[in-house]
Amino acid sequence: MISLARSDKSVLGRWWWTIDRWTLLAVIALMGFGILLIQAGSPAIASKHGLNNFYFVDRHLIMLIPAVAIMFGLSLLQPRTIRWLAVGLLAVFLPLLMATLVFGIEIKGAVRWLAFKGMFVQPSEFVKPLFAVTSAWLFSRMCQKKGFPALSVNVALYLLIVFCLVSQPDIGMTALVSIIWFGQFFLAGASLGLVGILAGAGIGGLVLAYYTLPHFTSRMDRFLSHSGDTYQVDRALDAFMSGGLFGTGPGAGTIKLTIPDAHADFVFAVAGEELGLIWCLIIVSLFAFIVMRGFWRLQQENNLFIVLAVSGLLAEFGLQAIINMASAMRLMPAKGMTLPFLSYGGSSLWALAVGMGMLLALTRKRYGLSEV
Repeated sequence: MISLARSDKSVLGRWWWTIDRWTLLAVIALMGFGILLIQAGSPAIASKHGLNNFYFVDRHLIMLIPAVAIMFGLSLLQPRTIRWLAVGLLAVFLPLLMATLVFGIEIKGAVRWLAFKGMFVQPSEFVKPLFAVTSAWLFSRMCQKKGFPALSVNVALYLLIVFCLVSQPDIGMTALVSIIWFGQFFLAGASLGLVGILAGAGIGGLVLAYYTLPHFTSRMDRFLSHSGDTYQVDRALDAFMSGGLFGTGPGAGTIKLTIPDAHADFVFAVAGEELGLIWCLIIVSLFAFIVMRGFWRLQQENNLFIVLAVSGLLAEFGLQAIINMASAMRLMPAKGMTLPFLSYGGSSLWALAVGMGMLLALTRKRYGLSEV
């Protein structure tokens, strides 16, 4: 039997007494909500495609097991190992992201997936957390001024990733990556003038996308005018209204049966109908707790790489949740972005596990000297 006393010097013992157990518990709670909501929202979609009612539930559980293993395994690592692992994996997934422009599979007007022996992989999901950690390292090297052209490499990587995302097109992901990168640049010491220029460039990019990308134009017009094909958003709002304060109860919802992406992009609408406002607020509180807890853990941190990397990972996690929930409630244009750990999706789930595993590793308590 493994002892987890404070005097335990084993890898597991050290992990247990240095990991942020509150964040870990909140993530596990989100995973539990995910199982419940996918079980509630997916049978109708499975039946529509001639599949077993619990097809998506079974696949989600199958994908969740390695996701938990990935998160746990990464949380055991030291900051230096996390840094080099992020750089190494980015060197794998960035070429795959570029490959989508040539060999990508088109789904719903976007070319974001690669097919491998019947499986679909979305490289951009993995690039998000890996680039957040890699750019944090490059920004920290820039501040150290050791002769390495860190800023030039960082800018080149950012522009390459943005080019690939816009070409898919995936404006939402482009905006998310840009906000994280600009934020890290600001924390690394960029002047307010430069930040203003970058912000202006970002706004200009959105305006350009509106006039040049029909897919983005259509979504913006539907959001602003509330006309056209707004079926999913309209049904999502009906689901929230039907759920009221306490919800209809798990499995008792009916409006969810008419939402095509109830198990994925609009899983929050399922929560609204079956769990009600109170439990939706609990879910929102879990996301907010993870983000605020992460920043609280950074208060005593003096390593710039860790500060930038954790800030980037937290911003990615929090903003992705906000974008998904706001889209489901028609507070912003609909965006095909999953709700972390609640939506169905293999690439998203595993990429989130990578990001959260790195976050847990970087926010572990470090006593004495450790390699960063």
